[in-house]
Amino acid sequence: MHIEPGILDAVKVTAANGAALATLAAYSPALVRQPVELVKTAFAALFFSVFMEIFHLPVGPSELHLIGASAVYFTFGFLPTLFGFAIGLLLQGALFEPQDLLHLGVNSLSLIVPLVAVHETVGKRFFAEGAAKATVTWRRIMAFDAAYYSGVVAMVGFWLFLGEEATPLADWALFAASYLPLVLCEPVFTWVALKGVDRLTADNPLRRVTALDRLALA
Repeated sequence: MHIEPGILDAVKVTAANGAALATLAAYSPALVRQPVELVKTAFAALFFSVFMEIFHLPVGPSELHLIGASAVYFTFGFLPTLFGFAIGLLLQGALFEPQDLLHLGVNSLSLIVPLVAVHETVGKRFFAEGAAKATVTWRRIMAFDAAYYSGVVAMVGFWLFLGEEATPLADWALFAASYLPLVLCEPVFTWVALKGVDRLTADNPLRRVTALDRLALA
């Protein structure tokens, strides 16, 4: 989902940086009103950064990354995931890939725009108050992953369409096809991660609704 430097001109990069900052600013009040969400954001950023470094592979004008989106989302929630993606990309650029800092806003939007869209359309019911306890279902995990990663792939195509150099449709199709095996592995990763979270919290007498409970069928 990274866009290689040089594809977008300075004006478009600046506009993307502004759009990313505006998006985060719009959700900042809700984040700072809940101190526990700040702690969860730090963990979300940390885990996302680790996931990205576990696997990354250049493919044409972009890169494949293990994002762990559904695992982070269902474990920490929407706001920590939203800000965790942006902070994680900042950490990844500052510590490992300084050239990616140029496209920090571009790459952040590639992740947070699909996240906002999926959360606002289908994700909110996962976190509905008073959700009854039930077992994890593959349907919920795969539905989230399918919608989210379709959005990520679409965002990559959007940036390539805006690029200064002509990018054949075949290059974007190659990226999308290369992403498919990785995306198909993510539901398994999410299932294992949420099972681990559930076991860690199972003996907590103050436990109410865990990430697993939120995945109950409506």
